[in-house]
Amino acid sequence: MSTFVVHRNGQAASAEELAPLAFAGYAHFTAMQVRGGRVRGLDLHLERLRSASMELFGQALPGDRVRTRLRAALQAGPADLSLTATVYSPAGEFTVAGADAEPELLVRTGPAASGPQGPLALAAIEYERILPTVKHVGEVAKTYFLHQAVGQGFDDAAFVDRHGRLSEGSIWNLAFWDGVAVVWPEAEMLGGTTMAIVRRQLDRLGVPQRVQEITLADLPTLTGAVVMNSWTPGVAVHRIGSVSLPEAPSFLQVLHRAYQAEPLTAP
Repeated sequence: MSTFVVHRNGQAASAEELAPLAFAGYAHFTAMQVRGGRVRGLDLHLERLRSASMELFGQALPGDRVRTRLRAALQAGPADLSLTATVYSPAGEFTVAGADAEPELLVRTGPAASGPQGPLALAAIEYERILPTVKHVGEVAKTYFLHQAVGQGFDDAAFVDRHGRLSEGSIWNLAFWDGVAVVWPEAEMLGGTTMAIVRRQLDRLGVPQRVQEITLADLPTLTGAVVMNSWTPGVAVHRIGSVSLPEAPSFLQVLHRAYQAEPLTAP
């Protein structure tokens, strides 16, 4: 699959329909990897779309309608692909009179992805997202800081909040390892679907995990770090700022085993 395909409300989208969206910034989305026409954590993606729609628009599309439109997009493509489902208001961003308009769904499919090989070096940059629990569009700051990090010789960025706590990456969740347990950072951030998949499967596998505040000063006490998103449950991180971290292959194995334990589900 070499090109991207876009569906609007279950039908192939025309250029006329897509043109206004090129300038839209008030929307939210979820991204997933489809394998064999099925998705891991489908329930988490549907809940993300529902809760974010309630936050931004005060209403949400029925889950069965979302699933129907996801199926239409999958049926039009190969068995393995990347899919992004974006919810927006047809009334536009600034039309108060259209505030009650039902949201619409845009589904884009493209080539399957699996993320970088790693290990990665992350620049530590002070930044906090607006509406951190919503996966919203138009986040120019994240891309800006990614470019800044690359310009400084890093692969990507890790964000530090005003309290000095590590929170998340530009397009990633962070996870750490203390040699026994998976350690999740405590801060305001987006809870990723892959993160949620891994956490519930770690529980089922009996792997210890905890949530705690993590600062740059805490990193030397940890024995591994990764980033994860819809591409992958774990890419090794060998440095954050000036602090080096072990690659911890056993940590990566634990995360990938947990992710693979999550069943694939068809919409």
